[in-house]
Amino acid sequence: MYQNFVPSEYVKEVFDIKPETLIEKNIKGIITDLDNTLVEWDRPEATPQLIDWLKSMKDAGIQVVIVSNNKELRVKSFADPLGIPFIFQARKPMGHAFRKALRIMEAKRGQVVVIGDQMLTDIFGGNRNKMHTILVLPVAQSDGFFTRFNRRMERRIMKKLKEKGQLMWEEKNE
Repeated sequence: MYQNFVPSEYVKEVFDIKPETLIEKNIKGIITDLDNTLVEWDRPEATPQLIDWLKSMKDAGIQVVIVSNNKELRVKSFADPLGIPFIFQARKPMGHAFRKALRIMEAKRGQVVVIGDQMLTDIFGGNRNKMHTILVLPVAQSDGFFTRFNRRMERRIMKKLKEKGQLMWEEKNE
């Protein structure tokens, strides 16, 4: 049961994901969460470092689609200035938004990675859709109202996975 929550990879932050590594794996697209994955949940726009990272992906021919459970205004106001396609109110981990992102990129499941900070939405959704998943540490120590519930559930799942030796997790406070 818990196996669906185990990501294919773990990294501390999206900046640890390099276009060269993705190209070696024949990856042509990224489905990424927005809040606490790319930027803090309450940051309205991309940081200069994130803009550079997104440009490096584009320059390498890797498409990026933001798939967020947040509202249209939040996602649109973040993605539009960057010229990145997006899906809002995605209802992750349900599969519709993941499949829609594949259509936007004209890519197959094996050519796309899912990046996110939540096991219950991003990783579970990506795994259910048979995609390579990358779990990142949340960029902020605080969360929005609904995410706080997910974090409590994730701590329980992570505890079980650690007990079974299936999860090696580094805390952000190291």
